[in-house]
This record gives sequence, structure tokens and C-alpha cells, in this order.
Amino acid sequence: MNTLALATANDHVGVNVVALIVLVALFTLVTVMGFMASKWRHAGMESLDEWGLGGRSFGTWVTWFLLGGDLYTAYTFIAVPAAMFALGSVNGFFAVPYTIVLYPIIFIFMSRLWSVSHRHGFVTTSDFVGNRYGSRSLSLVIAVTGILATMPYIALQLVGIQAVLEVTGLGGSGNVIAQDLPLFIAFAVLAAYTYSSGLRAPAIIAFVKDGLIYLVIIVAVVYLPSKVGGWDHIFAAAQHKMASPSKLTPAKPTGTYIPPATQYWAYATLALGSALALFMYPHSITATLSSKSRNTIRRNAAILPAYSFVLGLLALLGWVAIAAGTKPIGLDGVPNPQLVVPQLFEDMFPSWFAGVAFAAIAIGALVPAAIMAIAAANLFTRNIYREWLKPSATPAQEAKVGKVVSLVVKFVALVFVLTMDKQNAINFQLLGGIWILQTFPAIVFGLYTRWFHRWALIAGWAVGMIYGTVAAYNVVKPTLGGGTQHFAGSVALIPGLAQLGYIALTAFVINVIVATAATLVLRALKTPAGTDTTIKGDYFADEGDPRVKPLNEPIHQVTPSV
Repeated sequence: MNTLALATANDHVGVNVVALIVLVALFTLVTVMGFMASKWRHAGMESLDEWGLGGRSFGTWVTWFLLGGDLYTAYTFIAVPAAMFALGSVNGFFAVPYTIVLYPIIFIFMSRLWSVSHRHGFVTTSDFVGNRYGSRSLSLVIAVTGILATMPYIALQLVGIQAVLEVTGLGGSGNVIAQDLPLFIAFAVLAAYTYSSGLRAPAIIAFVKDGLIYLVIIVAVVYLPSKVGGWDHIFAAAQHKMASPSKLTPAKPTGTYIPPATQYWAYATLALGSALALFMYPHSITATLSSKSRNTIRRNAAILPAYSFVLGLLALLGWVAIAAGTKPIGLDGVPNPQLVVPQLFEDMFPSWFAGVAFAAIAIGALVPAAIMAIAAANLFTRNIYREWLKPSATPAQEAKVGKVVSLVVKFVALVFVLTMDKQNAINFQLLGGIWILQTFPAIVFGLYTRWFHRWALIAGWAVGMIYGTVAAYNVVKPTLGGGTQHFAGSVALIPGLAQLGYIALTAFVINVIVATAATLVLRALKTPAGTDTTIKGDYFADEGDPRVKPLNEPIHQVTPSV
């Protein structure tokens, strides 16, 4: 360990007591709110509609906070500035345009998904796909992909909590109990109130989480630049660091200040592909379907860009940390860019406000982690347990299974974090983005056309999944130990273009080509296309539609055909 790392590590031996007290106090507050949420608009928790979708009753503001708390996760507030700090604009700042591109996409197609789901009582996208194409197999494919993509995302929320705990002086190496007990406690609290209150818990907590985030980021952007020499110095320091030789490969610069022409495709495809993928994640769908009307979704698509503004400010904190000379080194003495924002806050703010900032990040993990666990549980319950294991399951049985599965999902995520290297968690989350985008054709194309054949969509999905996984595995980078690391990024050469691009988007294009070609062949062979249980009017249904099924009436079962 070098002298600087040792000195920095020694600085963290003590616990920041004041910051920890503030963190625990705010954490306790939202815990109480989480348990009390079960009484909010109480209608019982005897169905997935109530437990897993909040009774489909949330209005514009509740949905806005819920979606904001869901999409802008704790790991977002850790990883985006960390990428700016370590690698520069291409790796970090692409998140800002992608969230801007995202909202017109939501405005266009999510209201249609809400309408057909509201009309038929669909809880998941797999419910919709299975009934749209009359295919249990396609429904299962979408469900499994959603669960696989969600698991590492939940794990990364726990990584965000770990980062805060480590900077406060808890965790690190040494005694296992001292290292992991705080995370176990956070996990137990999250599991308990999610089990008892369902989606209502993160909906209420999101108000506190988002309020704290806005407060911390605005104060940081106003206060910190004056402490480190102003924005001119900040940008100059970032430019100097990005141009300096990389420690791993000295022949290359550390990162990117302004993307050169060779990285335009990478930047653009990362932004577009991420925008297409984000609302394919089950937790995004769950938060959207909890809205009480289709116009609620459209209004949210218009006002959610306010979060993009905050995200842009947050990203710049990575460069503020460069100018401030922040040393994000863990308790084990190893440099860790993921600690840069918590470390910056501890170094530059009074301890009490650092505690507020830490609480914002930690609570920012609880909201999306709860929604993700609920979404994964909804998929398993509706599209694996009910569809394949117990077709006669009652709404009450579904709710019970969903609650248990939500616990299992969070436990697996916890084990994942505690037993695997954090970099592996990040790599698997990158894979999750590649995988979830492959469900786009079946879901979004299905909202507008029934032309694609169910087996062709499965074929396209399979090819996209295989290509994306192999391409991601082949992205390697050198390690400090002299070896190489696979799954080291999400950008690779685009076949036929000799340009770097987002692997997920390339796999998606291949997916669509295969699905289109296979549909032409299968239609020419007159292969049965399955029975569509939806009608045109379903895609325009709104609140109060007299054709909407009662909550206790089961959805139309997918035809026995696989």
C-alpha cells in the first residue's frame, strides 16, 4: 500500500459519530413511515393489485415521486459522479441526455400499456405479452429476463448503502460482524416493511428520499464550487486529469473531457440504448402501472425531466471532487471511485449535513430496492407460479407468494453483495441492461401491431441475448495485478461499421432483424400465430372504463399453447 493510501485509510479509522447519528435518525424515520404505509388508503393486501401495484390508485404527484425514486436510484447517485471522476464525460454524462430522450418514449407508449393492463387486470408485461400473442413460452421468456436483469440492480442498491457506511467509518476489512451488521440491519428493515406494506411503502418514502436528494444536490452545487476555486478551476482540473496518462495503460489518457469524433457513436448509442431499456425493467413498469389513469403517466412524462436537471448537477460533482482533491480510498486502503461522492461530502460539509447527504443516498437505495423486489415477485407469482405451477391460484394466494418471493429476492441480492466482488455486481448490472433491452420488441411492438410471430420474437430474443452476452464477455481490460478482466464494459465494435457502440443496442438491432426475417418465414409457412385476447379499444381505456375487470377477477388465462 502506498503512503498516500495508508494515510487516507488511517484518517477513516474513527466513526463520524455526528453524521452517523443523523443518518440513523432519518433512516428510522423512513422505517416508521414504511410500516405505517400499510394503513394508507388501506384496502387490504389480499391481491397483487393491492400489494404489488398499490391498488392502481396513485395520482400525478405520488407517481412522480415514486417514479423519480424508482428510476434515480442510490447507485445512480454513486456511479454517475464516480464515472465522471474516474473516466470522464462519455462514461458518466451520457446519463443526462438518455434520461431526456426517455420521457418522450414514455409519453408515446406507456399510456397504451397502462390502458390495456388496466382493462384486463395485467400486473406485469409478461401478462400482456402472453395474452397478446397467445404464448406461454414468450410470456415466460419475458418474465425470466426481467427477473435476471433486476437481481443485480437490487444488489447495486446495497452497494450504494455500503459506500455510505464505509465513508462514515463502518464496514471495510477486519471483523465480519462490524463489517456487515449495518447492511444486515438495513436489509432486514427493507424486507420487513416491503412484506407488510407492499408498493405503498416506497411510494411514501419516495417523498422523503427525493426531498433530501434535491436539498443535498442544490446545496452542494451552490456551496462546493466556492470552496474549491470556482467552476473555471473545476473544469480545468477535470481536463488536466482526463488528459493525464492512465495508470493501467500509460499510453492512453485517463479519460475523456470532451468526446472526440471516434467516441460519438459510443456516446449516442449509450444514450439511446439506455433510454429504450430503462422502462423495460420490471420496476419501471410496476411504478407506472400503479398510476390511476393514463393521463397521469403523460403528465409525469412532462414533469419528470426535472430529475434530469438534478442528475446533470450531480454528474458534475465528480469533477468537483477532482478539483477538491478528494481521495476515495476505502477502509481497506484500496482506491474506490464509488466512494467519491460520500467522501466529498464528508470532507467538505459539516458532519451534520454530511449525515443528511448520507441519509439521502441510503434512503435512495431503499425506495428502488423495494420496488425492484416487488416487481420481481410480481413476475414470478403471475408468470411462473400461477401460469406454470398453480393455474388455480386465488388472488390471496398470489399475494402471499409475492410477499415471500420479495423476501427471497432481497436475500439473494444480499448474498450476492456479501460474497462477490463489487466489480462483479457492476458487471452483472451492465449485462442486465443488455438483456432487458431484448424484451423491447415483444412488449413495445406488441402495443402497436400483431404482425410479429410469437416464435419469431423468441428467436430474435435468443439471438440478441447470446450475442449481447458474448460481446460483453469479450470486453476486457488489464488489471493492476497484470491480468485481464472480462465483462469490463458495455461498449464494443459495431459489426459492419467499425465504430464503438453500446452492445445492448447492437444486440437489439440484430434481435429485430432476426424477428422480422423469422416472421416472414413463419407466416409463409402458415404457422399458427396464437390467439390475441386484446382488442383495439383496450389500448385507449382510461380510469372508470366500465369494461375494466374487478380486482378479484382473474385475468384471461393464456391459451394452453406454448
